[in-house]
Amino acid sequence: MAMALIPVASAADLERQSKERNDKLQQEDYIQGLAAHVRRRWEVAKDGRSDLEERMLQCVRQRNGDYDPQVQAEIESQGGSDIFVQLTSVKCRAATSWLRDTLLGTGSDKPWSMDSSPEAELPAEVTQGLEAKLSQELMQAMASTGAMPTEEDLADIARKMQDEAMELSKEESEKRVRRMERKMEDQLLEGGWYEAFNEFIEDIVTFPFAAMKGPVKRRRKVMKWEDNKLVPAEVIRNEWERVDPFNLYWAPWAWNVNDGFVIERHRMTSDNLQSLLDVPGYNNDAIRTVLADFNQGGLDEWLWVDSARATAEGKNTTEATNTEDLIDALQLWDSISGKLLVEWGVPEEDIEDQSLSYPCEVWLIGGTVIRAVLNYDPLARKPYYLTSYESKPGSVAGKGVGDLCRDSQSMVNATARALANNMGISSGPQVGVNISRLPSGEDISDMHPWKIWQFQSSEYNDGSPPLSFFQPNSNAQELMAVFEKFSERADEDTMIPKYMTGGHTPGAGRTSSGLSMMISNAGKGIKQVINNIDKNVIVPAIERLYHDNLRYADDPDLVGDLNISARGASSLVVKEAEAIRKNEFLQLVLNSPMAQQIVGMDGAAELLRDAALNLNTNPDRIVPDREKASQLQQQSQIIAQLQEQLAMLTGAAQQGQQQGPAMQPKNMLPDGSQVGGREGNTMSPRPNGA
Repeated sequence: MAMALIPVASAADLERQSKERNDKLQQEDYIQGLAAHVRRRWEVAKDGRSDLEERMLQCVRQRNGDYDPQVQAEIESQGGSDIFVQLTSVKCRAATSWLRDTLLGTGSDKPWSMDSSPEAELPAEVTQGLEAKLSQELMQAMASTGAMPTEEDLADIARKMQDEAMELSKEESEKRVRRMERKMEDQLLEGGWYEAFNEFIEDIVTFPFAAMKGPVKRRRKVMKWEDNKLVPAEVIRNEWERVDPFNLYWAPWAWNVNDGFVIERHRMTSDNLQSLLDVPGYNNDAIRTVLADFNQGGLDEWLWVDSARATAEGKNTTEATNTEDLIDALQLWDSISGKLLVEWGVPEEDIEDQSLSYPCEVWLIGGTVIRAVLNYDPLARKPYYLTSYESKPGSVAGKGVGDLCRDSQSMVNATARALANNMGISSGPQVGVNISRLPSGEDISDMHPWKIWQFQSSEYNDGSPPLSFFQPNSNAQELMAVFEKFSERADEDTMIPKYMTGGHTPGAGRTSSGLSMMISNAGKGIKQVINNIDKNVIVPAIERLYHDNLRYADDPDLVGDLNISARGASSLVVKEAEAIRKNEFLQLVLNSPMAQQIVGMDGAAELLRDAALNLNTNPDRIVPDREKASQLQQQSQIIAQLQEQLAMLTGAAQQGQQQGPAMQPKNMLPDGSQVGGREGNTMSPRPNGA
């Protein structure tokens, strides 16, 4: 029987069908309503941050060593030097290095840690297992005594069981926390956390604010082992990224990134857009339609700041703004009223209370909505973590290093220009020429040694000399004093003194103790910056990843009650002091026999394990775990007992050998027979002839 062939749709047919489905979807009332809402929010956000964008452009020019256009025009109109002192750039580099050393250390440290809660709450099955174990111990205690315990005994047993349960619960929670911490560290490493965090540090010292984003789920190609072969595979994983400050907008009335709507402008390539295919929440038909229209243009939101930024960064303005390889996508995070959502066509059963607002996420490219979902976070948090070098209460954006030292930078630049101009003018004599005494054709600009000048007599009996020389005054010392004063002022404005970058140290810093005190005092300023990063970026970002793992991870052993703490601010002083104290305590235990008896092998192993962790090595290869350490301790005790028994037996045997010949009778023959005695003391008659 012949099998009928099923026609296979061509790529063009699939593309046409996808476009038809998307066109029908985009005509839905609620999709058009969402698109119009995104447009309105976008216009409000653009109009509300023009002043902030100008400050950001000033920060870029200031760090790059360029004047603002109006200042540059004034300098050129006056003539003279246009020197720009790279004071802001030096301070930014110093702050960046300081923050990286503190937060990331040598690269093996991480600026966050996880600890179990003081009273850990474990899953029910784990708690039931602990209760069953303790109940079994109670039954064994009752069986060993053979009698029913009294009320006082039961109370003591109950308190003991409670203490043991809390201890076991704490220990079990710590194990789960360590497993979760290793998993999250691997996720952060694969998701680009550290690369994004490095870029974030550059932004926080340069701009009035800096932001990170994540975890964002994207489809990526990776290499995996399958059937003993390394093959490419596609996975959806959590990723982290630095958010360009020029592309992040928020409600003008917001004082926190989570208090109003937020719009991120994405400048995407076709590869960026393709990575969103098959990711939950995105419409594949809409994405394919946008990809098909990618090269036709009209999908970019061109802004005036793009051209100004390209100029400030030294890029080609035309290529930076009019590119065919990028399209703009607007991502809106906003709370929309339930009534409005129902009017736009969202099913009423999806809206529990129309009088309340619901957090939503909408992606718009041109006129196409590629994503429209409720905020997947159970706490309605936006995935942005934003802070400033110096926070400003009541405002999303604060101040960066460039903002803090802008006045000092302007005065240093003005002084440097005046100094350069004055040095040029006062470097040699000025010449006054009476042109009426010079013959026609004489070049007054041609002056060299041994030049012969020709003069003619004055027609008006003018007795003044035809040439006069005078020396302009040099104001270099006064100008240098002003220069140094405002350079020092920049140290105070930014709280980044020169000696932190290896510059000249004042008198107190000529000794090691004096320099240490100065560095400690300077560290108080950077602590506040690190505290802003800890509180507003690191802790909420790690907490969100932890909650994401609790919701979507398939490993039940990762669940546990814990606290997340950032170690950045405390690491300035505590980290080094703590390592010193731990090493001192370890030496005390290793060098004191009494301390070894008190601590035991388990305690010594824990101290050695902690010391090995600080050396960035695998402690499992050096120090055995608790169970193995207990086995080794039991084996050593058994060996010691056997050696003691063997020594006792050996001593007894040696003592018997020493006492045996002394107690043997003198008339005892080797075979045990006795020669003579008290009863038979007579000698045997000797043979004849003896």
